[in-house]
Amino acid sequence: MTVPFNDTVDAATADPDATQPYRELGLKDDEYARIKEILGRRPTHAELTMYSVMWSEHCSYKSSKVHLRYFGETTTPEMGEKILAGIGENAGVVDIGNGHAVTFRVESHNHPSYVEPHQGAATGVGGIVRDIMAMGARPVAVMDQLRFGPADAPDTQRVLPGVVDGVGGYGNCLGLPNIGGETIFDESYAGNPLVNALCVGTLKVDELKLAFASGLGNKVMLFGSRTGLDGIGGVSVLASDTFEDGAERKLPAVQVGDPFAEKVLIECCLDLYKAGVVVGIQDLGGAGLSCATSELAAAGDGGMLVNLDMVPLRAENMTAAEILASESQERMCAIVTPENVDKFKDICAHWDVTCAEIGEVTDNDRLVITHRGEVVVEAPAHTIAHQGPVYERPYARPEWQDELQVFQGVEKPSDLRAALLDMVSSPALCSRAFITQQYDRYVRGNTVLAQNSDAGVLRIDEETGRGVAISADASGRYTKLDPNTGARLALAEAYRNVAVTGARPVAVTNCLNFGSPEDPDVMWQFREAVHGLADGCVELGIPVSGGNVSFYNQTGSTPILPTPVVGVLGVIEDVHQRIGHDLGTVEGVETLYLLGATEDEFGGSIWQQVSGGGLNGMPPEINLANEMALADFFTGPRVVTAAHDLSEGGLAQAVAELTITSNVGADIDVASVHADAFVALFSESASRVIVATQDGAALEARAAELGIPVAKLGTTNADRTLRVAGQFEIGIDELRTAWEATLPKLFGHAAGANSVVE
Repeated sequence: MTVPFNDTVDAATADPDATQPYRELGLKDDEYARIKEILGRRPTHAELTMYSVMWSEHCSYKSSKVHLRYFGETTTPEMGEKILAGIGENAGVVDIGNGHAVTFRVESHNHPSYVEPHQGAATGVGGIVRDIMAMGARPVAVMDQLRFGPADAPDTQRVLPGVVDGVGGYGNCLGLPNIGGETIFDESYAGNPLVNALCVGTLKVDELKLAFASGLGNKVMLFGSRTGLDGIGGVSVLASDTFEDGAERKLPAVQVGDPFAEKVLIECCLDLYKAGVVVGIQDLGGAGLSCATSELAAAGDGGMLVNLDMVPLRAENMTAAEILASESQERMCAIVTPENVDKFKDICAHWDVTCAEIGEVTDNDRLVITHRGEVVVEAPAHTIAHQGPVYERPYARPEWQDELQVFQGVEKPSDLRAALLDMVSSPALCSRAFITQQYDRYVRGNTVLAQNSDAGVLRIDEETGRGVAISADASGRYTKLDPNTGARLALAEAYRNVAVTGARPVAVTNCLNFGSPEDPDVMWQFREAVHGLADGCVELGIPVSGGNVSFYNQTGSTPILPTPVVGVLGVIEDVHQRIGHDLGTVEGVETLYLLGATEDEFGGSIWQQVSGGGLNGMPPEINLANEMALADFFTGPRVVTAAHDLSEGGLAQAVAELTITSNVGADIDVASVHADAFVALFSESASRVIVATQDGAALEARAAELGIPVAKLGTTNADRTLRVAGQFEIGIDELRTAWEATLPKLFGHAAGANSVVE
């Protein structure tokens, strides 16, 4: 017989052979057998739901754990001495000095954003914000990493406007500045866009909160929005025909967000923390109450008894499985001592936040859940939360990798001026203002650098001016060519972006987006990227504080470009001394220099892409010692007036962006950069920065002291023209028109209603 929809432990014991839809819920035969072995019987529907979502790839990291351990194996005590909370927590927390701490994390919401772009992206922002809240912090800023199919593809026309509207709408309503990010277009993301959301939060060192249920008799408090049917299937395959109670019951897999409810929840949480009434806390994101209850119990010193009849609902006749699997947004779960329950409720009432006591901490390791007077879950909490399967998936270097790495050459243009216009107007390099103007960048008043800056910079301490710089970067093209080097290049770029603001990089987070782990080619890419990132962090002496893995990003059998997004956090002692990206901030002419060496490196480059050369060759070489030297340069004596790192598009793109955004011209000679002007302008060699100064002698001396190659480029000019000696000249207005027109032409019909007026 088939298990009835409302199932109990007694019924499961009495009818051990009932048919259950475990395959439809994403469980393998051996995984289902293991669950029965753990329980000593078949699971109830509610237990099956909990195990299926908690043992899913999203929650258990069952295919990535064996490789992610490498981060821990390579991290030294010295690297982690400033990490207050690290891998395994809701977010990494870093001690930045003077009693201040910063927490940051980036997470994916890829598949929901393809199904329903606005809500998928919006709830991605909401989820990462709650991860930050769960550490005891106030969220203070967000960033985003977005990747879509070709900019002119019909489905990109559907997905991009919805995603941007969702990111901007949710973040703007929360009153959080969006201080940076990336938007990339590539054919591989056509059926599987990437929406990676990053959030930054601040707290005092002694205000840190962790997710654990401790203290016999302490109460389990669920607060925030009511629980509904939205989001079921978000991390597993719950919306199956077998699991439904009638064909008319369609359970949406995409969550529905309410940013105004989340804003109130933020303030409520901060008041609860200030009142000292929270022992442990967990947000409800992926897997909902299943995750919150099992992880809190597993991380504590006892078990937990939960009564689902006490859960505030917004849908009638919800089953235990639906209540446990719902991913309704804007919810938190806290552990509170009995004497503080009334105070906890009073604070929630003050903010008009729904609150319910749904259980208590017990003195054993069992998670016991009741519904309608019957026990529907009785299992060791740690087996649900932490004892999911661990797979050592086969991995092998792809047979096609050698052929891919053979460089086919690039066509050198006869007209470098036309080439520059083609590059700056391409979807790969054009202005993202159409997107970023839909985000509020300055709300809260602590944003120091944002749009067009290499890294977002925030003031943390108003008295001392201490702040942080954050950047997140990735190149799927480089990583496809060589996963290990690609991950190191992403790390290097994020590290350099932070360093050029004058901040000292101190910690790393990541979001690793790959195809199916059941494909040995993909698993090889993943393993190589993890090792490249971990080894790179050791070389730089900064730890990975946490991260996220997103697998199964592919359309049919074709995976996306392997995309390890790497975020770097840096600390700057006084944001008033940060290094900006604008020319002309001082009176008089500025001299322009290029720091770093330029080689003939075009594998995976944007020129290769824009000129129709496809994707082949090797990515640029990377020596992280050069990045450390640059960090020492920018955090040492102040000898520059502006700086901008070189990455995609090379020197030509960096100069174009500097002159356009500053509305200042430049006269440069690239002969000292490379003998071939094309290579000098468009190569994407790593570890390079263009800087402006009014003291060339001091700059050259400082660079020589650190062993950094220097090439003098030229000077700024007041006639708003970019001149490249012996090659071409072009007016800044013409450059700007080419740079700014592309995205409005492609997506102007769908301009977001949330646009922020500057």
